[in-house]
Amino acid sequence: MMEKLRIVYLGTPDFAVEPLRRLIEKQRESETCGYEIVGVVTMPDKMINKRGNQLLMSPVKQYAVSQGLPVLQPESLKDEAFQSELRAMGADLQIVVAFRMLPESVWNMPRLGTFNLHASLLPQYRGAAPINWAIINGDKETGVTTFFLKHEIDTGDVIYRDVVAIDENDNAGTLHDKLMLQGGETVVRTVEAIVNGKAEAVAQDTMFADEQELRPAPKIFRDTCRIDWSRDVCGVYDFVRGMSPYPAAWLELEDTEGKNVAVKVYTVAKEFAEHGYSVSTLLTDNKSYAKVAVKGGYVSLVDVQLAGKKRMPVADLLRGFSIQGMKIVK
Repeated sequence: MMEKLRIVYLGTPDFAVEPLRRLIEKQRESETCGYEIVGVVTMPDKMINKRGNQLLMSPVKQYAVSQGLPVLQPESLKDEAFQSELRAMGADLQIVVAFRMLPESVWNMPRLGTFNLHASLLPQYRGAAPINWAIINGDKETGVTTFFLKHEIDTGDVIYRDVVAIDENDNAGTLHDKLMLQGGETVVRTVEAIVNGKAEAVAQDTMFADEQELRPAPKIFRDTCRIDWSRDVCGVYDFVRGMSPYPAAWLELEDTEGKNVAVKVYTVAKEFAEHGYSVSTLLTDNKSYAKVAVKGGYVSLVDVQLAGKKRMPVADLLRGFSIQGMKIVK
């Protein structure tokens, strides 16, 4: 009987649980499965109260523990003790899904290398926030890619790419879930190809003619989330859903006394129309609606959150918070 491929899996959030689950299920449903998950690496547990006596396990750790898998949780991936433990697992292959940057001493450890699952159709959207940026840019499709790690981030040779449609009403949350499910299938397919010696990796620099064709997916910061009202109707609509539900787009209102308040915006609606208002003019009856004039029409606020309050429909907000006479701070 052929010796099974030994795999160590590295991941942390919910997005990384689905591929691991699919691999474990595939492994256990067939005695002829050509691989075995021998260990998991994830982030250290987090303190979730001020007393420091309650720890929260990462979603990947919770699943790994439920399946009886050995788990390593290094503070530093360069720690010699951790690398010694990792080496002792004897991995032939490592899989990385939504983890953190690995030092070469880790990703180059297995004889077959390490592959990563990325939530875009590489080489497009290299970077930390590919799901958000694909929606913000108004794309109609994105996908997932498996590729072998090398020194430059997200530039390794591509194994598989699978397309996922972006619907008109998708936001970052719904698209995350679509890509997570597809990612599970793609990771299993990639492992099976490697097990059977049929993985043919393609260099990314053969997949585009000019660097200017590539759209980046940089990390998102608070200032990145501020709505730019110079965008047209579709641009603002795509921006808001690309930031929803996390980290959430926001706007700033100034009242008649010059005081400012931030409002998170989770959902908006489009209204195409001609108007004579200046861009970013706020219109409201202070009862049921609030909308903003932009190029090509209006963007109506639907679900919002005032600083220090819960997320709510805009009509509920208006019942207890008057925005009459306020203006949007550009």
